[in-house]
Amino acid sequence: MAASPQQQGQGGPGSGGWTPEQFWSLLDKADRRFARVRDLPSFGRQEPDEFAKAFRAYTQLWRMQQEHRHRLLDAGLRRWQVGEIAARIAHLYYAQYQRTADTALLSEAFVFYHAVLDRAYFQDADHHLAPAKHLRFLARFLLVALLLGRRSHTVPRLASDIRTLLDDSKKSFQDAEYKEWKHVVQEIARFLRADSPFMNMRPLRYSYAFDPPPDTLRTVPTTVKKRGLVLSDTILCSYYPNEVKFTDLSIDVFRMVQCLEWEPCGSFALNDGYSAHDESGQNQPNLLKDLRDAALPPNPLKTILYRPSVTHFLTVLSTKCEELPSNGIMLIYLSATGEMGTSGFCPDTGENVLSNFNKFDISSLSHTSSKENKEPCLWLGCRETEGSNCIYPGDLIPFTRRPLFLVIDSSTSYAFKSIHGTERGETSAMLLSPSSRSSAAGFSGDSTRHSGSQFTMFLTSPLQAFCLLLGNNGTDIDRLRSYYYCP
Repeated sequence: MAASPQQQGQGGPGSGGWTPEQFWSLLDKADRRFARVRDLPSFGRQEPDEFAKAFRAYTQLWRMQQEHRHRLLDAGLRRWQVGEIAARIAHLYYAQYQRTADTALLSEAFVFYHAVLDRAYFQDADHHLAPAKHLRFLARFLLVALLLGRRSHTVPRLASDIRTLLDDSKKSFQDAEYKEWKHVVQEIARFLRADSPFMNMRPLRYSYAFDPPPDTLRTVPTTVKKRGLVLSDTILCSYYPNEVKFTDLSIDVFRMVQCLEWEPCGSFALNDGYSAHDESGQNQPNLLKDLRDAALPPNPLKTILYRPSVTHFLTVLSTKCEELPSNGIMLIYLSATGEMGTSGFCPDTGENVLSNFNKFDISSLSHTSSKENKEPCLWLGCRETEGSNCIYPGDLIPFTRRPLFLVIDSSTSYAFKSIHGTERGETSAMLLSPSSRSSAAGFSGDSTRHSGSQFTMFLTSPLQAFCLLLGNNGTDIDRLRSYYYCP
């Protein structure tokens, strides 16, 4: 993992002989390195060197502006540029969190973002790009705050700031850019409305404050546990038309991300309880040390794919399976619209493969229609290009050489039962959603479009899902929580 700013060396341009030209030169170099980091894929166990180089460059910039603030101000440095340096350090922490799933890095990102917000670095900036930079900062901070569950104060403040800033700076944007940001504001409002039943609730992550200690949980007996398999990697993929999302994070994937992590157990998380975190934004030098708990295993690596092409999905899956540890399990979460086969039932996967080969037999005089014997699938794209945007159960068969845990949330999830018995090396575990959805008060209409999937909600937060199924709101859930989590 790349070193944090507190862990970097004390040498470099910030000490000894110094000129403002060195600062501007280093700023240009840091911006180029940041662009390279931003373009890196968010998966892979090998950490690219660009992370360490970018961290080092921005750490040096931060130290230089602290030690020579007055000279830099005289040389033309603006407060919004200082804020952008801190915001990019925060974004580097978030990018590292995406690759490593270490929630301590997510909390470090929160600290830097909050410092920028409290010190109003972007306020009253006179640069023509300042409103856009300010909005990007607020949107990125909002995503981090949502992942950390800061719903009581930080999230409402950021959502309001984004809305107000966009209204106040409308004249600074071109029409197309303004419409894009207006759409982002609408996405935020829709996302928060869908997630409102989870406000001030217990975290979706495993937490010492609410859950029993790990050593009291049931374990697999030694006689049954042969290889000591552990969940080490996950792929979370979602594709629904008009689904609830913010940036590239759908509401269902947002819930899955949290339930696949341990809640930080250091002073940052348990200072005043989960719903009353310390949000002062003070950057404590030993923050990373405080947040880590050696008793907790590492979080599984997560790769989020929002509306990927089928080829991209299979490329990421093959890469992650190639890098999977010998004792690792890969969890694949697929949430997408289903296409029912013409036969109305799920045929054997082997029969489908043979049938597909027969269709393309050049010696055959008859040409089978593409609509005949069509098997059920999941759509990962528009339906105009049939086949190229579909995930079929047979597409996952080659990857069953490694241990897989499949979670399929779709109206055609039943089709993936055909994988059982056709694995190439390892038996796959599967959780398949029901084909029909409840029409209860909490899930009326198209639940996936308005409040997320009922199936995924039950997986990630069964008590809230059950209460919503009965038509109860968040206050009812709060009263029932003590009964549900009592030992």
